[in-house]
Amino acid sequence: MGLRINDTIPDLTVETDQGSFSLHEFVGDSWAILFSHPKDFTPVCTTEFGAVARLSDEWEKRGTKVIGVSVDGVEEHRKWKGDIEKVAGTKAGFPIIADAGLEVSKAFDMLPAEAYMPDGRTPNDSATVRSVFIISPDKQLKLSMTYPMNVGRNFAEVLRALDGLQTAGKNGVATPADWQVGEDVIIPATVSDEDAKAKFGAFDTVLPYLRKAKLPG
Repeated sequence: MGLRINDTIPDLTVETDQGSFSLHEFVGDSWAILFSHPKDFTPVCTTEFGAVARLSDEWEKRGTKVIGVSVDGVEEHRKWKGDIEKVAGTKAGFPIIADAGLEVSKAFDMLPAEAYMPDGRTPNDSATVRSVFIISPDKQLKLSMTYPMNVGRNFAEVLRALDGLQTAGKNGVATPADWQVGEDVIIPATVSDEDAKAKFGAFDTVLPYLRKAKLPG
């Protein structure tokens, strides 16, 4: 069975282009994003790694570490980073896990447990290794997304989802569709009108079960 929301991620020791460490050690007291790819030196993935590199200031503002995963080895990762940085126009400072044995891919349920990939595998052999996982400081999985090989991921949406998770967790609220920082949030149904007024002041009752308010401050 794969990881579910609020499951604790496995504390695997991983080898990366920046050395070996455990996943829990990497997360530490931060939020973290793990994003996976089927193979180095592939076109869509190179643009995605470049997008992540260009967002380094945004990850830092949110106290979030990012780490890539690919089924190739450390030396391939180091060579590939030259291409990534050329596309991105900036340094790719995050580590990339060398998951040649598929331990991470299987632990996060990105591949069937019985998957076998011989030497010389192509991206199609590991097509399902293409996911995003957002992990909270308590090492729990808070969100996952999986994409096909031919559609590049929207990292603006990953940032938006991260903002929503951090805002919801910190303030005990929910966020509506297409929510952006600064917009009204949803008051949980478990909060009474009286408690909602005490916490948020005025709020808008759109439906008996849908109440919106601005965050205090």
